[in-house]
Amino acid sequence: MTPSIDTPPAARVFPKFNVQLLGMMFISGFFASNAFDLWGQLISPALGFANLSPHGLARSLLGTLGLPNGEFAGYFVHFYLVGLIGYPIGWLYVFNPIWTRLFAGQRVFLGSALYGFALWVFAIGGITAIAGLPLFLNFTGITWVALIGHVLYGIVLVWVIRLIERWS
Repeated sequence: MTPSIDTPPAARVFPKFNVQLLGMMFISGFFASNAFDLWGQLISPALGFANLSPHGLARSLLGTLGLPNGEFAGYFVHFYLVGLIGYPIGWLYVFNPIWTRLFAGQRVFLGSALYGFALWVFAIGGITAIAGLPLFLNFTGITWVALIGHVLYGIVLVWVIRLIERWS
């Protein structure tokens, strides 16, 4: 999956969408989503911090949009559509191409952490507003647990992508 020197620059930055890439997205998104949920629903509350319930935000958004917003819908949107598809696409086709152009593929750990931070701003700063919730959830404890969770998601996502690329 690593492009050769003869590959045109645009093709080196934007991966070709195929079954292998889709599998990589699902696998990396799976591990990143599980790291996010492990932190937010097990470790954080065990340490006395807030308990994340990310499917609740998805349910609020669905309800605001007039769509079915039951428990299953919330989990489906958050884990499958966002965690396995949306956020990996964001890394592969938006953030990483910009990061690669600016830093020539260097400092990937920093880039992955910044991507997680951008996801936090998008989710807790943007989606909450669209869903009719307070901006950044009024900076309560859940806001900061979500920040750590999104940064962790970004780091794990990119780490797993790099592992898969190395083994391909």
